[in-house]
Amino acid sequence: MSERNARLSELLIRPCVTEKATSLVAENQYTFIVARDANKIELSQAFELLFPGRKVKKIQTTKIYSHQKRVGRKMGHTPEGKKALFTIEGDPIELFTGV
Repeated sequence: MSERNARLSELLIRPCVTEKATSLVAENQYTFIVARDANKIELSQAFELLFPGRKVKKIQTTKIYSHQKRVGRKMGHTPEGKKALFTIEGDPIELFTGV
């Protein structure tokens, strides 16, 4: 694997599995937690590398900000991140079918 493909494969961290994200699968939209320093061009290339034969039509990204949380007497923070909503053309991804 080339150095570029190794970088692209690390951009998509994990799929975001929420009720809203699961309902968007019917509209060929998939939500992923992605690397904070990734831009839309790199995300599109990473998605098409991970799922060959799928063409990305549109990408929407948003930052996930940290929130203060209490666990017992201790105060902490939720992790910061970034998530991306991919709209694809063509057939749905089998990984998410029936979720």
